[in-house]
Amino acid sequence: MTYAYLLESVWHPPLAFSETSSVTLPSELELQALWFAGAFGRNFRTTSGKTVRIVQFGEWNRSAGPDFIHTAVEIDGEPHTGPLELDPDSSAWEAHGHATNPAFRDVVLHVVFQADARQGFIRNCDHREVPQVVITAMQLSDALNRPQREIAIAHPGRCVYPLKYLSTGAVESLLNEAALHRANLKGARWLKTADAHGRDAALFQATAETLGYRGNSLAMRLLAQRAPLALLRDEGDAAEAVLFGTAGFLTPDLHEQAPADTRDYLRGLWDAWWKSRARFEVTANRAIPWKTHGHRPANHPHRRVGALVALVKSWPHYRRLALARPFTVKPLVDFLQALEHDFWAKHHTLTSSASPRRVAVFGRTHALELVANHLAPLAMIEGGMTFRSYHKLRNSAPNDKVKRCSLRLFGSLKTAQPWFRRVCHHQALLQVYHDFCLEDFSDCHDCPFPEQLLQWK
Repeated sequence: MTYAYLLESVWHPPLAFSETSSVTLPSELELQALWFAGAFGRNFRTTSGKTVRIVQFGEWNRSAGPDFIHTAVEIDGEPHTGPLELDPDSSAWEAHGHATNPAFRDVVLHVVFQADARQGFIRNCDHREVPQVVITAMQLSDALNRPQREIAIAHPGRCVYPLKYLSTGAVESLLNEAALHRANLKGARWLKTADAHGRDAALFQATAETLGYRGNSLAMRLLAQRAPLALLRDEGDAAEAVLFGTAGFLTPDLHEQAPADTRDYLRGLWDAWWKSRARFEVTANRAIPWKTHGHRPANHPHRRVGALVALVKSWPHYRRLALARPFTVKPLVDFLQALEHDFWAKHHTLTSSASPRRVAVFGRTHALELVANHLAPLAMIEGGMTFRSYHKLRNSAPNDKVKRCSLRLFGSLKTAQPWFRRVCHHQALLQVYHDFCLEDFSDCHDCPFPEQLLQWK
């Protein structure tokens, strides 16, 4: 039995729990980020049955008008270039006034996630049809890999009993299979982004997302999409200012609010940003939604952007280590931990006082998250790393989600302790929690996982 077979036997056909939850769409901004990352692929079919291939995903629009510009598509083999609009549902085209707005005249494709019960004619201000593609619920589910809930009640579940009587070897087999399943999903997602934008862009987005750890993953991915690596290279020494400016963190008077020893740095950022801002600045309604509260000082988004800056400056070396085949973890982790930045090795925010001690620009925890969630899965798919090597990776301490899952599966953190030591087992616990605990609304009563465990060999 494999973990994939276990999932298939449970959810296809799906089993009904005593309670259900209505599936809601993510925010429009998250849908746009998924689309741009190539999460839904390149090939589609319009509502009228025509084939569509996305040749070029274009660029984020930074002002009013359609969401993306300079998009290139083929519709029934015929090339079209122009803007692309993405909306949660098809009725938004009329509701938002796109049909009569000249700014939407040249839209080559309208992408939606919920179609109207009755199909309407999507038209522009010249009364010409705008081709429409509907992303299905299955496509969205595959791209999001998102469960119905975010948190399950933290108490021992019914699976404690069958797990207690499984041999250590059987439990490890289960967790290894779950870890491999999760790695395959993550590796496939990375390859879709690489297909859409190239390997450098995929690595840049994945790294930014990892740095957004706990609350700012989407924000950091948006930043990497709106200030892509290729354009940052063209900016040269101004790349640092472009990242902070695109993030929305720079203002003309910011240096006046800062301690005296940081004013020169901030003034330099603004002077460089002032020259580049016309190419990168976005209107207020397209601002990146940062979460600046509830973080440890070392995880403030200012510092996370600072870490991305340090990586851009060392990109060729970083790329060689991250995409090396065979892939070796230690050189990469050592490199990331040794990253330096004159300002961010001493500060927590753009306007904070200097810290008396050095603050790691890219800590070991973030480095292991990057390896576990992106680089190791990719290396295993491409043959640059074996699962045996992946299995050897040690982790430092379980995060809150791992602890919550461990409590439900094993009854106590003490009993789960043997499974806290390896990166792959952390990933496995998260996958089980994702696939079962977060899909169960019956408080374990109707969850099929405990019964399925009895069959595990």
